[in-house]
Amino acid sequence: MPFTATTVATNSMKTSKLLYVAGPTASGKTDLAIALAKHFNTEIVSCDSRQFYQEMCIGTAVPSEAELAEVPHHFIQHRSITADYSVGDFRREVLEKLKELFQQHPTVIMVGGSGLYADAVMHGLDEFPEVDPAIRPQLTAIFQQEGIEILQDLLREHDLKHYQVVDRNNPHRLIRALEICLSSGKPYSSFLGKKAAPDFFNAQTIVIDWEREALYDRINRRVDLMVEQGLKAEAKGLYTQKTLNALQTVGYREWFAHFDEKWDEATAIEEIKKNSRRYAKRQSTWFRRADAAIRVTGGEDPSEIIRTLF
Repeated sequence: MPFTATTVATNSMKTSKLLYVAGPTASGKTDLAIALAKHFNTEIVSCDSRQFYQEMCIGTAVPSEAELAEVPHHFIQHRSITADYSVGDFRREVLEKLKELFQQHPTVIMVGGSGLYADAVMHGLDEFPEVDPAIRPQLTAIFQQEGIEILQDLLREHDLKHYQVVDRNNPHRLIRALEICLSSGKPYSSFLGKKAAPDFFNAQTIVIDWEREALYDRINRRVDLMVEQGLKAEAKGLYTQKTLNALQTVGYREWFAHFDEKWDEATAIEEIKKNSRRYAKRQSTWFRRADAAIRVTGGEDPSEIIRTLF
């Protein structure tokens, strides 16, 4: 059997349903989300934090114009890379949009591999104190000049508990935790575990699972396609803004290193593939924590998944 669950849990106290399509990069989330949206005659909310930005297209695998035309999408390329946009900002905007959409549709589809952003929408977000706006640029400059190891050392010094569980290869996560530590004088971890979930909808997660080697092959082929589509030129056009937070992401950092003459073009492409595979591994680890999720096998026809589940 390709499915580990065949029914979607419901709560009689709430009639609105948010179906979240999750999975690692290149797992086929877009196809399944569009098929679900058509089945339920509804709309799609994206929670892919790499697809929020207008200036980033090829390297973030934004849905094609044809795909976007099939079903109404929200939160795709709606921000500039120069604008500050936090997970808290995203959550507030999405909850407002969901209240609007649920007036028209009993079911709405959310899709994207950014588990933190999805969790914020479905389960709430821990509240943090205001931070000194000067700290993030300082930490970003340190990262650019001295590398990620200095951020790791700083977090270990200020919050050993969070250091032990955070993705220590993700500069976004390290900088976010450090700016809280440095602004408040308290560990980042001391603010965790106090969130409250929204009360106006049920949420159900559908995770697309793949065998590792098959997924890695899909990732490698996707990167080759991105290169053919002009990823190098897209990154070159953003090079002068390479220190922006939005551009500290796979598919761009590697080209920036190439432009800085750190390595040749072939190495840049291989680094993108390697780092994309690592990112997919971290995503898969995150989604394995979703005990109540419906799990479907990667590569299954979306119509068959829908027929079996609904």
